[in-house]
Amino acid sequence: MKTNNHILRRAVLAATLALGGAIASAAAPAAKPLADWPHITSAVKQDKAMEARIAKIVAGMTLAQKIGQMTQPEIKFSTPDDIRKYYIGSVLNGGGSWPDGNKHASAADWVKLADAYYDASMATDMKVQIPVIWGIDAMHGNSNMYGATLFPHNIGLGAARDAKLIGEMAKSVAKAVRATGIDWVFAPTLAVVRDDRWGRTYESFSEDPAIVKDYAGAYVKGLQGDLKSDNSVVATAKHFIGDGGTAEGKDRGENQSTMADMINIHAQGYYPALQAGVQTVMASFNSWNDVKGGKDHGKMHGSKELLTDALKTKMGFDGLVVSDWNAIAEVPGCANDSCAASINAGVDMVMVPEHWKAFIANTIAQVEKGEIPMARIDDAVTRILRVKLRAGLFDGKKPSQNIYAGKQELLQERALARQAVRESLVLLKNNGGVLPLARGKKILVVGKSADSMANQSGGWSLTWQGTDNKNSDYPVSDTILAGIRDAAGTDNVTFSENAAGVDVGKFDAVIAVIGETPYAEGDGDIGPSGTLRLTGRHPEDLAVLQAVAGKGKPVVTVLVTGRPLFVNDLLNLSDSFVSAWLPGTEGKGVSDVLFRKADGKGYVDFHGKLSFSWPKSACQSPLNVGDAAYDPLFKYGYGLTYSSKGALPLLDAGYPAGGCGKTTAVPVYAPADRSTYALYVHSGGQRVALGADLNAVFKLPTVTVETAQINTQQDAKRLTWTGVAKLEAQAAKAQKLPAFAATDGALQFDAIVSAAPQGKVSVGIETVELDASTVFQRVAGKGKQTVKIPLACFSAKGLSLAALSTPFSVAADAPFAASFANIQIVGGAAKDKDALACGDFK
Repeated sequence: MKTNNHILRRAVLAATLALGGAIASAAAPAAKPLADWPHITSAVKQDKAMEARIAKIVAGMTLAQKIGQMTQPEIKFSTPDDIRKYYIGSVLNGGGSWPDGNKHASAADWVKLADAYYDASMATDMKVQIPVIWGIDAMHGNSNMYGATLFPHNIGLGAARDAKLIGEMAKSVAKAVRATGIDWVFAPTLAVVRDDRWGRTYESFSEDPAIVKDYAGAYVKGLQGDLKSDNSVVATAKHFIGDGGTAEGKDRGENQSTMADMINIHAQGYYPALQAGVQTVMASFNSWNDVKGGKDHGKMHGSKELLTDALKTKMGFDGLVVSDWNAIAEVPGCANDSCAASINAGVDMVMVPEHWKAFIANTIAQVEKGEIPMARIDDAVTRILRVKLRAGLFDGKKPSQNIYAGKQELLQERALARQAVRESLVLLKNNGGVLPLARGKKILVVGKSADSMANQSGGWSLTWQGTDNKNSDYPVSDTILAGIRDAAGTDNVTFSENAAGVDVGKFDAVIAVIGETPYAEGDGDIGPSGTLRLTGRHPEDLAVLQAVAGKGKPVVTVLVTGRPLFVNDLLNLSDSFVSAWLPGTEGKGVSDVLFRKADGKGYVDFHGKLSFSWPKSACQSPLNVGDAAYDPLFKYGYGLTYSSKGALPLLDAGYPAGGCGKTTAVPVYAPADRSTYALYVHSGGQRVALGADLNAVFKLPTVTVETAQINTQQDAKRLTWTGVAKLEAQAAKAQKLPAFAATDGALQFDAIVSAAPQGKVSVGIETVELDASTVFQRVAGKGKQTVKIPLACFSAKGLSLAALSTPFSVAADAPFAASFANIQIVGGAAKDKDALACGDFK
């Protein structure tokens, strides 16, 4: 990733807000770039009496009780009695986790479970009972909740340029979270994204630190209020630090910024958040390697320099630092259930979703051995108690005693969310003044996202990736199509997803609603060989526009997307083009702006301005305002209004057919593969597609399949065989294997063998299988293993490598248990030192 010192002078400015990137108003003098981490004076002050109370409580605690307070399991893996028995300080629910696994659980159901956890925490044998605190990813509304209003994702809010709106939204989110009995929110995300290939780009307000800085304090104040009122929740500034600046936009990757860029770009949102009194900070998955400065800081979760010296000492943060999901395992020498290095670095509360019992035992042993100083443990527990006391958790009130508890209606803030949608829309093209549309005209609506709540809400919506949701999962909402019908009149609107067989000439205008499908962290990454070209991943969007364009009727395209994309081909086919980002549940906010008002004269004008620069070519990433060779299609700050003049000419829609860079791997099954291969399992005469639902468990006659983790959250499939069954990756049509993959290539995958095979296990490509029983027996119980099988071992048995429809399978005929992830065919991997030999297979 290239760093960019030109941005430093803009750390407190939001420049180039007008059409075409012109300066909106005279710029204030640029602030002098910071040379070191600044001391921040928090709005939340320490109280001497409270500090004395905390010290007394800590002095009366056993080591087990202290470590319990530092432990945060997931609700799927921890019962209320566990909280009592192990003195657990906090629980969380991940995306797609609900009380009793019920996706449609009501606010009352959540409160009931919150009460159970609270009651358990108050029934321990401790000298002083310490209430448990529950944390949740309320990303754009109380977004894991059935029936909740979902606001636009942060990328859209950044385009709105409205800090007051952010504060009002945060207040709404706080009430919605308290309605479910929860008191801690893992938000706001303060990433400054520098490469739009990152799959979490939509979680960021802008590539410009000025917007992130402008929003951060308002967001924290809106969530926390005075911390003790019924509508207050504890906020979290995340992810500390540099998550938006990783090389090639790789999730959990390496940020290569200089110290100056880290302080003046990536940290800009943290200063107002800390000043506003944010009580928790979540450490980031990424690492930091200051290449120019010659210093590799390593993983954030293991960096004392960042978590303690910078955040706690220099900046003066006195709240708690929480780790991310199993992130301690990414620190060298650590595992999911053990990481003295992370605690010593400054992590106070450790998110260990599943392996928390082993973590507690391991951490107690590490303290007893002197690997973790008791003073560090006492400091961590002190910080945890400080946050809980400030948040009023010691006031003796159960979650159900909050005045908002269980009130389902408080999950909804539809008018405010609809306003946020209106303000976030960015008009990129309006040739001929096609917009606004008149009411009462005949409208043809096409495109896969017109009537899809899943697509318009994106990831972190009811489920983690957002991929397995239906419109029925959003009972209080409007799709964009519903909004168009409301504005134009139901009888005037015809919907055809692919426009097949439709006579466009019968309509006055066409509205195409297209774009990306849902994704979240990891899954949303576009790899270094990929492109920003939307229609490369979604050719159906090009097909539907080709079906309606050039037929004599104006075409209005509404793009649903989590990042700027190369869409020149689609822009050329459209008379008007609107970026709607990921608007959430209030689709009528889109039609509010597309159509004239009911009187036929007035209209709601476009308000949004790009908070991210828009690429003019498919490989133009990174692309950030202030770059030395800055040359976007639409500049940062671009956004037309209905009074804008001029027309967008035809654009160069060419793109590199081979992708943006050299690659050596063909993905078969990995979180971010976006490939044409899908996973199936065969058992007892059944063939079942595993699909996109990461919470699904398949219990078949001879095998059980469930989602697991090897490298990242929910990246693997765990199979427990009891008899003959097969897992395979398959495409409907054979895919040509690139020459680079076939050259000294290997079938490569990550595996954890939890139970050695009691019979034969075969690994196959197409119909050619190798007996891998000995290989799996050898690695059983040894944790993650990367298995590399030379393609030559298969071709020696007659496999043709020209094209593959089934590039991977694993079959067993007796009890066996293993997890599989990151399956790919890698060119050159057969020459790796750890590659297997053909003789390893019978």
